Amino acid sequence: MAELNLLVRIADADLDGKKQTLYALRKVKGVNTMLAHAVCNRAAVDPKQQIGALSEDKIKKLTECIKDPIKNGIPVWLVNRRRDPETGEDGHNVSTDLIIANDNDIKTMKKIKSYKGVRHMHGQPTRGQKTRSNFRRNKGKIKLGVTTSGKKKGGKT
Repeated sequence: MAELNLLVRIADADLDGKKQTLYALRKVKGVNTMLAHAVCNRAAVDPKQQIGALSEDKIKKLTECIKDPIKNGIPVWLVNRRRDPETGEDGHNVSTDLIIANDNDIKTMKKIKSYKGVRHMHGQPTRGQKTRSNFRRNKGKIKLGVTTSGKKKGGKT
């Protein structure tokens, strides 16, 4: 049996070598379960095998598939950056590239003052949630509903 690495580095993320490959790949920012399964299939890796037991070339192949999934035959609908507004191309961002792209998208929305951009500016929810009882700043000070006057019910005055 091959030696088990307790720490495996894939796409700028440290993965637990004891976990199954499918579930360990989910710790990479930008990789969900479906993409991890597709990457395992394309790299010819058993998804149930421990990721610490994989050879260096298998790990390199997994990293290559995660960095550029479209080139490796993974369907376009699995990537997280379809029709990029700047370039118009399909791509996939992982780790810090994903964070930077998300921040740039929010800055662009704020700059053009779209509805979502204005909601981001004011710290409001952007996806249509109701805001009467949630997203409140001072939850303990202001009570919702009917307030009573100074007298208590049922007590002696």
